[in-house]
Amino acid sequence: MKQSERDELLAAAVKALATPELPHRFSALAKGLAAFDNLIVIAYHGEHRPAVLYREYTDPVVYLPMDSQYLGGAYLLDPFYREHLKGSVRGIRRLMEVAPDHFRRTHYYNNYYKQTTLLDEVAVFASIDVDITLTACLGRDRSSGKPFGKREIQALRQNAKVLCALLEAHWRDYRPASAAEAVPAPLVERLREALEQEYRIRLSPRQAEVALFILRGHSSLSIGLHLNVSAQTVKVFRRQLYAKCSISSQAELFALLMPLFARLTGHG
Repeated sequence: MKQSERDELLAAAVKALATPELPHRFSALAKGLAAFDNLIVIAYHGEHRPAVLYREYTDPVVYLPMDSQYLGGAYLLDPFYREHLKGSVRGIRRLMEVAPDHFRRTHYYNNYYKQTTLLDEVAVFASIDVDITLTACLGRDRSSGKPFGKREIQALRQNAKVLCALLEAHWRDYRPASAAEAVPAPLVERLREALEQEYRIRLSPRQAEVALFILRGHSSLSIGLHLNVSAQTVKVFRRQLYAKCSISSQAELFALLMPLFARLTGHG
């Protein structure tokens, strides 16, 4: 895209700030930098359930699992959600660059993510509060059938500050419905409580933590690095976890825990 074309699209977006037209103008600017098949703007608020502020698509199948599955609890395993939890995140993030090392092996990826037909996803992260992150996720799905190119990613990175500023200026007064709700207990605690109530399974905090790492797609080595223990110690935790849950695989762990995730969000 030529500089003059970019300037025109940016000027149109600035004029549309604080009007319903802004998401469309933002979309046009972003598409000029990296042609995408779908766009969704999601607001994350601490560990509360996220909210969708805007979406557009070429193929409607891409967002079919969004409202029931993703917002219903699958977001807890999403690499972009985990990125938000770091706090005050800004800039461009490509999904596979922030995803755990075994993400493509997870049942989240194979049972949820593949349903969307997404092949590649890049998000503009903007921060409007210490606890509130906006992500404008640009996706490539089966409509185009190919991932983003290096030049497109580079163009997004070069214009990251502008894209972030547009999101932050337009939604600066946004406050989620969950703002008035009590801060939820840490996810590990909520998971342990739900498992005990539903299945009479009592996990230690460390075992519950390992369960979540496994579901998100971390290898034993990666989990060990996060917990500052050896990979062998992680394998011991994994064996203990599987034994307590009477399971023998990640697939069974996913099947056991996913139905609980809606309860963990407070919307089940």
